[in-house]
Amino acid sequence: MINRLIAENIKEGLEIFPVVAILGPRQVGKTTLVKNLMDALGKQSIYLDLEYFADANKLLEPDTFFFEHQDKTIILDEIQRMPKLFPLLRSIIDQNRQNGRFILLGSASPDLLKKSSETLAGRILYLEMHPIHYQEIATEKAIDYKALWIRGGYPTPLLASRARAVALWQNSFVQTYVERDLPALGLGASPILVRNLLRMVSHIHGGLLTYSDLANSLNVSMPSVKTYLDYLENAFLIRRLEPYFINIGKRLVKSPKIYIRDSGLLHFLLGIQNFDQILGHPVLGNSWEGFVIQQIIANLAIGVEPYFYRTKDGAELDLLLVKYGIIEVAMEIKFGSSPTISRGNTQAWEDLKAKQNLIVTPETDDYWFKNDIRVCNLDTMWAYLRNSGLLNEQ
Repeated sequence: MINRLIAENIKEGLEIFPVVAILGPRQVGKTTLVKNLMDALGKQSIYLDLEYFADANKLLEPDTFFFEHQDKTIILDEIQRMPKLFPLLRSIIDQNRQNGRFILLGSASPDLLKKSSETLAGRILYLEMHPIHYQEIATEKAIDYKALWIRGGYPTPLLASRARAVALWQNSFVQTYVERDLPALGLGASPILVRNLLRMVSHIHGGLLTYSDLANSLNVSMPSVKTYLDYLENAFLIRRLEPYFINIGKRLVKSPKIYIRDSGLLHFLLGIQNFDQILGHPVLGNSWEGFVIQQIIANLAIGVEPYFYRTKDGAELDLLLVKYGIIEVAMEIKFGSSPTISRGNTQAWEDLKAKQNLIVTPETDDYWFKNDIRVCNLDTMWAYLRNSGLLNEQ
């Protein structure tokens, strides 16, 4: 079993807050992790899956149920199915405030759980659980970065013994999301349209997002496309990386870049099944870029914000890590053993004057590319990020 680093954050949260909400996409391992965690803590707990009819029926009189089990930790899975519980949770907690009373598991971001943010302020800790990331498999001899990159971080496809099982799982995952989960969250678009949108996003993965292009291709309005993308993002399927804005006298690009969060899902949508296939695919560079960005974001400390940088004049860098307004790291992500940088990259580093400038490759040994620019790899970059205080240290 792969050790999930978020477990320490959950245990710490249970000691401080009455409610800990663990949010992330379906099938990422939230339920398994929490059940194992409660067994390890030795505390009595009750698990209710709100999608399961019998469990949901136990909450027909929820105040009575919560009162009878106030000495236990109550785990409510797929909490987005019952948002009406949030006002009651506030009342229950305020009557008898004890830390670690509730664990909420959900497949929707806090933006789609607005009632919780309105009623449980000061009582709840939100934690996002990402798919398995590189820091969690670094000591696993059976899994290398290539497997994680190609298959993605969802446990079932990553650990599957056969490639066909990976494809079957990915297809079922997408089908379930577009036909059931997204409509249940309130997305009114047809499943066929949403699947087509996901495919389109996979083809522009790592590129600038132009809403009008997607709207024209789907024959829908631009506001509709924005709404659909909001739902995909709030369901943890895509990421819109925002551009960095600062008054440095440059004309800056204002559009976000868009990524499929999980590289395995990206590759499924593009028909890529193995490492050899991606080496000859046009998405190679952008896929590697998105993969590295996801690995880093999954480990960022509180207060660290990710951006990219691009000007109208062509200066650009793939990732900036900004901590409390200060650019700690300015990073270009390259696939290849002999990375080259463009004039635009050099200009961007000169514009930004970050504390550290990195070029991240898969396996190249560390060396100074220039006096203030260091080449590193997927294993060694963590030391530079850690030394800058950018990582969430469990």
